[in-house]
Amino acid sequence: MSDQKQLHRDTIWVVSPRSYADELFDLTDRVVLITGGSRGLGREMAFAAARCGADVMIASRNLDTCVATAEAITAATGRAALAHQVHIGRWDQLDPLVEAAYARFGRVDVLVNNAGMSPLYDSLGSVTEKLFDSVVNLNLKGPFRLTTLIGERMVADGGGSIINISSSGSLRPAPDMLPYAAAKAGLNALTEGFAKAFGPTVRVNTLMAGPFLTDISKAWDFPDQVNPFAGFPLQRAGDPAEIIGAALFLMSDASSFTTGSILRADGGLP
Repeated sequence: MSDQKQLHRDTIWVVSPRSYADELFDLTDRVVLITGGSRGLGREMAFAAARCGADVMIASRNLDTCVATAEAITAATGRAALAHQVHIGRWDQLDPLVEAAYARFGRVDVLVNNAGMSPLYDSLGSVTEKLFDSVVNLNLKGPFRLTTLIGERMVADGGGSIINISSSGSLRPAPDMLPYAAAKAGLNALTEGFAKAFGPTVRVNTLMAGPFLTDISKAWDFPDQVNPFAGFPLQRAGDPAEIIGAALFLMSDASSFTTGSILRADGGLP
């Protein structure tokens, strides 16, 4: 066989068309901004978006972890990744965040409101006004403002997707997480309201996460030999990577007819 024929044959074997799934979840050249994107579920979603072709902006309070995550994403995927230090619960820091995103990328196609916290407290009576306000500011007030700022630009630019990361606690509030549960319930309400405000071009959805084994789970205190998730159909907590499928569905055109919805990823909340 001649060298030319062998080369032609090898080329045919190497070239393969993109799969249907690749096309469906394609995020090539889109810009995804993820708050709380340097660790836990946010980090998983940021890597997943980049692996599907997106450029990403990682925003959180810790600049060092933002930079490390951004550098790791670029090294692993070749996509651009921008780190930005911000406290999402502080209203005056959100305009500069948005301006930084648009200055670097020119647009935002997907916003993921993932930053959140649920601090521990000894009793309901021990909850201070400062703690309560901090929880509400980060989990509700910040996402409201950031969604407003970016959503209005998305409408002007012709479309986009906004994902609010909520919690199963918003449906099943426990006494040890009431401020957090209330804030996340408010976030669920914002989803539906913003979907109406920014439709038909911008989709807004809630991704409601159940118990996942992230850094936060290290603070869980359960008796030995007890499975606290025995009442769940899956009888376990989730691995952080298990958020990816639901997140990519809502980020991509695969969810083009989905807005104002709550998508549960919670192992079958009882």
